Amino acid sequence: ITQFDCSQYATKFACEVKGWDASKWFDKREIKHVDRFLQFGIAASMMAVDDAGLGQKVPAGQEHRWGVYIGAGLGGVKTIEITYAAAKEKGPRHGFSPYFVTDIIINEAPGMVSIRTGATGANISHVSACSTGAHSVGEAFRAIRHGYADGMIAGGCEATISILGVGGFNVIWALC
Repeated sequence: ITQFDCSQYATKFACEVKGWDASKWFDKREIKHVDRFLQFGIAASMMAVDDAGLGQKVPAGQEHRWGVYIGAGLGGVKTIEITYAAAKEKGPRHGFSPYFVTDIIINEAPGMVSIRTGATGANISHVSACSTGAHSVGEAFRAIRHGYADGMIAGGCEATISILGVGGFNVIWALC
């Protein structure tokens, strides 16, 4: 683990994304505040849309028939840690970013993807712990199968290699 000092933690390893460069998907202003879990979710979604041969947008004229189902288990844990420390140090007036809430809530992931791709159909963020991505993909499949949508952008995103993420999972013996 390189994201924080883990010397006092039972778990000292994790599958970190090394050398992450968000600049391909975000401008400098966004990179400063968009939580890592959102960065991963949006980047993966945009890569999937491109891999599907759509470029960066869903088909023109069919935007309402395309939806986004992307979830997460915990959301912006690192942003919560940073904001708590800033609020303790600077107080409530200067310790909170105006982006705080939008950077921690899970439904910001499908929301940002919808804005970027033009998908204006169903937009839901599933939250079901480790099964979130699978539930999102399964529900997206169902939406298409039942005729509610012609296409869906679906999956899960997370970035919990942090003090609270690792500490919380350690205390319930959910990590090695």
